[in-house]
Amino acid sequence: MGSRSRGAEGPWGAAGQAEAGLGGAGLGWAVQPSAVPGAVPGAVAASCPPVRSRPAAAVAVPSSMAPRKKLKGLVAATITPMTPDGKINLPVIRQYVDYLVNEQNVKNIFVNGTTGEGLSLSIQERKQLAEEWMCQGKDKLDHVIIHVGALNLPECQELARHAAAIGADGIAVIAPFFFKPTNKDELIAFMQKVASEAPEVPFYYYHIPPLTGVKIRVEELLDGIKAQIPTFQGVKFSDTDLLDLAQCIHKNETGEFEFLYGVDEQLLGALALGADGAVGSTYNYLGRQTNLMLQAFAKPDLALAQQYQFLTGEFLNFVIKLGFGVAQTKAVMTSVSGIPMGPPRLPLVAASSEFIIKAKAKLDSIVWPNGD
Repeated sequence: MGSRSRGAEGPWGAAGQAEAGLGGAGLGWAVQPSAVPGAVPGAVAASCPPVRSRPAAAVAVPSSMAPRKKLKGLVAATITPMTPDGKINLPVIRQYVDYLVNEQNVKNIFVNGTTGEGLSLSIQERKQLAEEWMCQGKDKLDHVIIHVGALNLPECQELARHAAAIGADGIAVIAPFFFKPTNKDELIAFMQKVASEAPEVPFYYYHIPPLTGVKIRVEELLDGIKAQIPTFQGVKFSDTDLLDLAQCIHKNETGEFEFLYGVDEQLLGALALGADGAVGSTYNYLGRQTNLMLQAFAKPDLALAQQYQFLTGEFLNFVIKLGFGVAQTKAVMTSVSGIPMGPPRLPLVAASSEFIIKAKAKLDSIVWPNGD
């Protein structure tokens, strides 16, 4: 996300504020609140039982001995579906998983991040969402990364323990941004306290200075970080500072860390520097086209890859000028997928009807190289 937050899990720019008018409010998603003990009050019922009610075999506890598949390619920064009255809408997630896998060819997800309104959700809501994504993604998704960042350490630690208990493939933490770390040592100390609560779960730092105001360069963090955080696995790099990213990748000669870029409209540049993949909101609805860009880059067919990047940028440039954030992303996703994402949670407000009409018309007008 540039200085206006473009790039946090997509262009924020591509992280949008939604409108029930694209289907979230009017498609009859009137599901009764869950009666399961421990469920979020008012949340629509989950189709998976709570963790403590599941058979032990249903919760895959990570093992340091188990081989781990490298996280690369596209990671969808998931949206949190909500009902028209602002409750989390858990039953939508089963359809959402199938859509990502079958329609967008995206099998990695990043849950409860910026696009997912994670910092606007209660701790219990975040746990219930994480459980539902894990349950519905079983045998379908390759990696489920749970963002456990919060403004205070105890909540981060609680969420980290929970993510470990439900078998998450990784956890990520944003820098606290009310009382901020002011140097490398303070930030690493905070991350270490979180990571230590999930000692067998790969840990990712979620770097997004346009939102946090924490501008400690990632390059500085890497020196000796494994000694302090043995589970450190990589970075979700949501900043436009490609010099910092390049220095990180240059230092990563052994390939032990993964660098996932978070500014969708600049992904091709990050790939050229050696990024392993990307986490973004546009991969919810432009995942198929972006995967084709990755394939073209790998061939290598740079001219074709550029066509895909330019067209993605054309759409994002258009909607950014209209005003594009989390709410608008929910509206676009509802329009493209047909899955009701509902409104955002206050203080965000739903996308306007004017935005929805213009964004849909622009996206429909784009002719992709694959003929879509």
